[in-house]
Amino acid sequence: MAPVNPPPIASHAHVGRQGEANWSPRFLLAHSLPALLLALLGGGLMSLQIDQWLADLLYAWQGQQWALRSSFLAEGLIHILGRDLSTAAWLCVLAAWVVARLRGGMLHWRRPLAMLLLSTLLATALVAWIKSWSNMDCPWDLARYGGTREYVGLLSLRPIGLPRAACFPGGHASAGYAWMALYFFFLVMWPRWRWAGLGVGIGLGLLFGVTQQLRGAHFLSHDLWTAAICWGVALGGYLLQRAADGAGTRVGRDHLAGPDPHVDTIGRGATHAHVGYAPANVAPRAPGVWSPRTERK
Repeated sequence: MAPVNPPPIASHAHVGRQGEANWSPRFLLAHSLPALLLALLGGGLMSLQIDQWLADLLYAWQGQQWALRSSFLAEGLIHILGRDLSTAAWLCVLAAWVVARLRGGMLHWRRPLAMLLLSTLLATALVAWIKSWSNMDCPWDLARYGGTREYVGLLSLRPIGLPRAACFPGGHASAGYAWMALYFFFLVMWPRWRWAGLGVGIGLGLLFGVTQQLRGAHFLSHDLWTAAICWGVALGGYLLQRAADGAGTRVGRDHLAGPDPHVDTIGRGATHAHVGYAPANVAPRAPGVWSPRTERK
């Protein structure tokens, strides 16, 4: 009798060979490098004082002031409205996840949507948490740019009496860069669209980040670190989802396979060593069809 293979099982999109390939060292290295390079570049801009050099150019271009700080375009539209639209987009994803939970036909949407929800939320929350203790000033607070404080580096001791600050990393930019998680969402659901998803996240992050630099709210390095954090969180969320998909796939296969037909579970026969031969008291399965019942003579 020819060996019988269990039928394929339904699981989340692209579980299988593609999912296994996405655990390869090459995949992990290629997708980890962007976060590492962005962080290193941000650190280089800080240590070499390129941050201040770029801010000097922007400050001089606006007439030795932050003329765009309170402008309707920069503050009203891009900063405030942009933040609100990013929040509204997250709520739309949340609504889609709730619908997917309620409708059985959308089972394959649940984990990818959950990954997108958690990745964007965790990325912005992590940036906000780091801002709460990093204690770095915004450019507009510095005496060099019309403020009252001296520049203090990220790892430098802050002088006693100097007020606390919360400008590193770039919080507003995280509302854009967090959507780089769309790359991994589309990688699971529609791989051809993954680069478009990445473009959305990068585009929004650049728009929000550059606008804040023009307003004097952040240095360039602040936004590079934000992008690194958001990408790292998105990658971590994707890997967790793949792990969950893999575990679910193995459980599903074990469930569909049922009891091992080559082992006499009644205890009245010997274990058959040759795969492809069933015990005499177990009816063979039809090719491609699985049934939890076994017929006994």
